[in-house]
Amino acid sequence: MGIHSNSNSNSIFLLFSTALFFLLSSSIAVDTISANQTIRDGNTIVSHAGMFELGFFSLGNSNNRYLGIWYKKISVCTVVWVANRETPISDTSGRFQVSRDGNLMVVSGGNTVIWSSNSTLSDRNLDPVAQLLETGNLVVWDKSSTKKRLIWQSFDYFGDTLLPGMKFGKDLETGRERYLTPWKSPDDPSPGRYLIWVDTNGYPQILRREGRVLQSRLGPWNGLGFSGLPIDIPNPIYSSEFVVDQKEIYFRYELLSSVVQRIHFTWDGKTLQMHWIERTQEWVVYADVDADSCGRYAICGPYGSCNINRRPPCSCIKGFEPRIPEEWKASDWSSGCQRKKPLNCGSGDGFQKISGVKLPDTQRSWYNLSMTLGECEMACRKNFSCTAYANLDIRNGGSGCLLWFDKLMDIREYDVDQELYIRISASELATAYKGNGVLTLVLLTVLLLFAVVYACRKKKKRLRMKGKGNWYGLDKTNTSIQMEDLDELPFFSLRQVAKATDNFNINNKVGEGGFGPVYKGVLEDGQEVAVKRLSETSQQGLDEFKNEVICIAKLQHRNLVKLLGYCIHANELILIYEYMRNKSLDWFLYDETKCLMLDWPQRFHIIHGMARGILYIHQDSRLQIIHRDLKAGNILLDDDMNPKISDFGLARKFKGFDNAAKTKKVVGTYGYISPEYAVHGRFSTKSDVFSFGVLVLEIVSGKKNREFSHEDHRDNLLGHGWRLYKEDRAIELVSLSLRNSCIVSEVLRSIHVGLLCVQHHAEDRPTMLSVVLMLVSEGVLPQPKQPAFFTGESCRELDPDASVDECTITQLYAR
Repeated sequence: MGIHSNSNSNSIFLLFSTALFFLLSSSIAVDTISANQTIRDGNTIVSHAGMFELGFFSLGNSNNRYLGIWYKKISVCTVVWVANRETPISDTSGRFQVSRDGNLMVVSGGNTVIWSSNSTLSDRNLDPVAQLLETGNLVVWDKSSTKKRLIWQSFDYFGDTLLPGMKFGKDLETGRERYLTPWKSPDDPSPGRYLIWVDTNGYPQILRREGRVLQSRLGPWNGLGFSGLPIDIPNPIYSSEFVVDQKEIYFRYELLSSVVQRIHFTWDGKTLQMHWIERTQEWVVYADVDADSCGRYAICGPYGSCNINRRPPCSCIKGFEPRIPEEWKASDWSSGCQRKKPLNCGSGDGFQKISGVKLPDTQRSWYNLSMTLGECEMACRKNFSCTAYANLDIRNGGSGCLLWFDKLMDIREYDVDQELYIRISASELATAYKGNGVLTLVLLTVLLLFAVVYACRKKKKRLRMKGKGNWYGLDKTNTSIQMEDLDELPFFSLRQVAKATDNFNINNKVGEGGFGPVYKGVLEDGQEVAVKRLSETSQQGLDEFKNEVICIAKLQHRNLVKLLGYCIHANELILIYEYMRNKSLDWFLYDETKCLMLDWPQRFHIIHGMARGILYIHQDSRLQIIHRDLKAGNILLDDDMNPKISDFGLARKFKGFDNAAKTKKVVGTYGYISPEYAVHGRFSTKSDVFSFGVLVLEIVSGKKNREFSHEDHRDNLLGHGWRLYKEDRAIELVSLSLRNSCIVSEVLRSIHVGLLCVQHHAEDRPTMLSVVLMLVSEGVLPQPKQPAFFTGESCRELDPDASVDECTITQLYAR
């Protein structure tokens, strides 16, 4: 009886233990499975910190089951890797297991192997274990090895997603290629019709094809990024590298922060860099590699050059002409260009330098990582088949050598310090030099004549400055001003502008800035416009006018005001913009009544839009710019309260890393100028970051930095915000009008980011890329240091003749 009772107890205990095991196995997150263990459909394993999960899943309305890896921490199901892409299971009988020889298998029904990693080893002492890492990499280790020998990893077998840490390229020792293939459709993960890979014929480059047709190309890596793409400025969010050595060739990027990021090759052929925004619970496209028509491979044919801002976009590079002119007239440029004069097959040939281009296709090229540019030229001269040469790395004055031995294909004009030397005949070079000499002589003659005429007119005008005539510092010679880069911008006659504004009727005046009065106008087609007219008393003139027109004409972004055209007639300098019904941010922000119309969601939307607009002009635009006059009055608001940055009259262009300069003429608006600019005349992208930080704190508080006062201290708004932050009372900075609509976490994060932006030393401030990501992420932010404290007294110390309202060191534009 006792024995029988003990047997029942053991049976009950065994049954309970088994049930408990299955219960725990489905509820406790484990990241490994050992040999002969099984993951059944319905169970999963999770990486140790919970970022990724592996298991079976279905897509859309399909009943097909796949084994894959997806983000566990993200509410939108985002699959990053699929094992059985081409062999789905039609029911829930699927199992995932690791064999004793280290092979991963997906099995269904009656032990039918659906997919296998084919990673078996002959070692009898093998002790394999599969582990899902926090990077999203599924690896198989040999635990019997003291160094945990790697048997297999999913990072070697790409799908449609490039995750941080993945090596995208080729292992030259094993011959394994790691390439991206998109899904066939959003509900079908089987390989689609596109392919992206690192081509290692010649100097490595990234190519994309549809079927067998080459569709697009990223230019070769130049040390700072891929030729033809915006330079990847170093930032605290991620780093990227391109490695070329005897063992492997690959591109890889690594995250330096808590931002969730991936590169996704979509089923319809787009390559998107995407960030997860926790606040909105959605993926946001940060960059689209193939965003315009010049991204299409060799659209302009051999020796043709593409420029997205030119109509038509294709032209022949200097020294070449259309090969079939009739086709070019019909907008078919695929036949490309040919030399105007043939090469001499001797030492008489020379090289023509072309700057600011995406380097040509390198499939028929040769490279050396250590040669100088001079040695590169000599190597090209000695080989008549060599058609062009260039530096491989553009950093630190340039290094390395790249030679081309075929027709130059897929050239694109791009605003970057990349130079290409193209072989042309000596006679063509001589023609160019001769033409340049004649042109120089003509220009000198014309300039001399203009100088004489200008001196005479200026002398006459001095005699009538006190009369009734207008004095703009200009004269009627402006009717013949030739402004570069304006071919793409419409010209309006003075008659058209006068008609649109009812002859600049005072009733149509909607504002006034440093440039002059702004009028509302209606064009003949019914479109409403804003017309800026240079004022007689304005301290701005032709230089600022040209600067604003040229800058804005080259910029296109949803958070930048759109310039529709310009007018030059005698003394009249006029700009025509899209009309903003809601005027500017300051019209709402500092008014006790109107500020009630801006609730917190709208203000946070404005902050984020401003940040993206500034990031665009700093990093992503064709013409990289420092604005130098960011303030509430220059942030316009459209019908939907979307912010639009305006007024580029004081903007300065820069290239690559030359994003800092010094000037003796400090211009801008007191309260928004960074300390290094106000005191030393040094300005950079970090000067705009400072101005942005001031704007953020003003938007949160509803107070002007330059007019802020407090009964307990004499600090400005920045100093007051710093005091509250240090005392853990930052929420007290919020405007009373926002107390019912504010989202505390967003407000505190905005204040924190604003204080990071207004730190005294420029090197401590974040870049605008970091700002954009910090605003939308939920990660831990760095601690801000003391901001720049500029009070009324300090302003007068800098310039005793300046007014309290508007103060700079040497010259102020009251904008």
